[in-house]
Amino acid sequence: MKKIPIEFSINGQKREALVNINDLLINILRDDLYLTGTKYGCGIGECGACTVFLDNEPVLSCLTLAAAVDGKEITTIEGLAKGNELHPMQIAFLKNAAVQCGFCTPGMILTAVALLKENPGPTEEEIKDYMRGNLCRCTGYVQIIKAIKACATEAKKTIDQLAN
Repeated sequence: MKKIPIEFSINGQKREALVNINDLLINILRDDLYLTGTKYGCGIGECGACTVFLDNEPVLSCLTLAAAVDGKEITTIEGLAKGNELHPMQIAFLKNAAVQCGFCTPGMILTAVALLKENPGPTEEEIKDYMRGNLCRCTGYVQIIKAIKACATEAKKTIDQLAN
């Protein structure tokens, strides 16, 4: 099978790759770029463990063809932090014990960040609804919801402080 060239930006760095037309993004991320924070869970788009941002929108990398990212910006969990400074959602997950085994955590965090971009002050029901595509076998979701609420509250405090 003939490989095709693609160019993309990943976590702020320009990259090029040769991919088969049927290569999945998750395999390129994990196997070729060694960005193993993105997890391979179900492979059918049901668990959310493989969530990444494609042009700032959450996508399931197990369902995204690598060829489809040509000319686009990808952000993985590795690119969410700024250097050694964790993203506020990563901090909230740690502070609120929302991490158990950690397998679902990267996808959960990226999905939660997308939620707060769309809705900076979600209710508990809105959080549950938005996060429904991300499965966790360890936490029971209580701590995850608590972490997302805490991050939203902190962000609002920061905005309020800047306004005053």
